[in-house]
Amino acid sequence: MDWESKNVGFALSGSHCTVEEVLPEIQRFVDEGANVIPIVSSTLQTTDTRFGKAKDWLKKLKEITRNDIISTIVEAEPLGPSKLLDVLVIAPCTGNTTSKLANAMTDSPVIMAAKAQLRNLKPLVLAISTNDGLGLNASNIAKLYNTKNIYFVPYGQDNPEQKPNSLVANMDLVVEACASAIDGKQIQPMIIQYPI
Repeated sequence: MDWESKNVGFALSGSHCTVEEVLPEIQRFVDEGANVIPIVSSTLQTTDTRFGKAKDWLKKLKEITRNDIISTIVEAEPLGPSKLLDVLVIAPCTGNTTSKLANAMTDSPVIMAAKAQLRNLKPLVLAISTNDGLGLNASNIAKLYNTKNIYFVPYGQDNPEQKPNSLVANMDLVVEACASAIDGKQIQPMIIQYPI
């Protein structure tokens, strides 16, 4: 994939334990020439956890992408009419974000960006990271399987013994999944086995 002519939206939702894993994928896009537009959920921009401080995540995103961060619904809304993004990836994509997307609840910058992308009939790629993927959120994920222009980064059970409902994407495949989605194809296999 020639990323030099591509605008990639990279949206992060509040799976704080996974944010460190996706930063190298953002760097990969940048290194391969893509213009990366960072988008963050309200949770990511306001919540400090044992995995890191919100201000530090925002600083790293700005340093890597060299672009302003979209952090409000108002800032995300123009992505629709501008048709700016060639692909939008939500990584990590929490169960909460999955649920809202599956049920058309547009109450965050990340979901507004996703809605704009789908409005434009362009690819939206989800990198699942949820402790509830095989629980109540299983129905939401299944609903998104059947939604046009939605693709998935390959995922599987990351800890079936201690967290049997938990699903996590292989974040090392974000760039490849996005390239495949631009070509209108779901990267395969979609369901993987851990450890990778």
